[in-house]
Amino acid sequence: MKTQYLTSCSIGGLHKLAYLEWGEAYNPNVLICAHGLTRNKHDFDVLAKKLSDSYRVICFDLPGRGESDWLNNKMAYDYSQYTVDALMVIARTGVEKVDWLGTSMGGLLGMALASMPNSPIKRLIINDVGPHLPKEALMRIAEYVGQQPYFDTAEELGQYIRTVYAGFGDLTDQQWKNMLTFGQRTLDNGQFTLNYDPDISKVFMDKPLEDLNLWPVWENIAQPTLVIKGKNSDLLQADTAQKMTTTGPNATLITIENTAHAPALMNNVDINIIKDWLSQNNNPVAAK
Repeated sequence: MKTQYLTSCSIGGLHKLAYLEWGEAYNPNVLICAHGLTRNKHDFDVLAKKLSDSYRVICFDLPGRGESDWLNNKMAYDYSQYTVDALMVIARTGVEKVDWLGTSMGGLLGMALASMPNSPIKRLIINDVGPHLPKEALMRIAEYVGQQPYFDTAEELGQYIRTVYAGFGDLTDQQWKNMLTFGQRTLDNGQFTLNYDPDISKVFMDKPLEDLNLWPVWENIAQPTLVIKGKNSDLLQADTAQKMTTTGPNATLITIENTAHAPALMNNVDINIIKDWLSQNNNPVAAK
């Protein structure tokens, strides 16, 4: 699978966004997958391959992650910029409406897009995030994002990845190996670190962290919506997830056992849940 690129823009200049495309190039049924804060497009390799018989699946790296360019202006790592980048990816598909699957930060980005008037989002799948983000979970994430570690060997980095992303659930050794392969960066001195710009944390750490309330955004969403919750997640709490089923788009909720933040969606059971939901919700209503 060959990485492709498109050009986007920010207040700091132009930058390239990397993406992978699965399935038939002219299939009008497009699913776009957006990763979490420090992750990359390869988190969706297994899912994209399995869904590519029915969908054209596009998985992209947000700026500062994976194979996409790092931004010159570090304060541009925010949702305003990510919205521009997402719309550029959607425009590249050549279709008017797309389905969106977002994990954590990618889910918040999907919520923002779906809430817009004349939204390009047809159906929305949110993986372990919601309109209420508790301060404690944000502090936990900020702690590891702002302290990018360095290791002498890839094996040591691999063990760190297993620890930091333990909430992904029960992955196979090969899946952990793939996360290391695509999630590592080699420094000029030969050490290994995670494959993202450490300055993505600048905006994240710019002000004191408090509970984040996005319920007004949620109430503007009308598209069919599936919410996936890691059973032990600290970011998507149980009461928030339940409230999401009776407000806004009245989402469908599924809970993934033996996971926290965020389910990896790399096994057949979880992927089939997503595939079945998409098949059952193939006549979406118009957005508000």
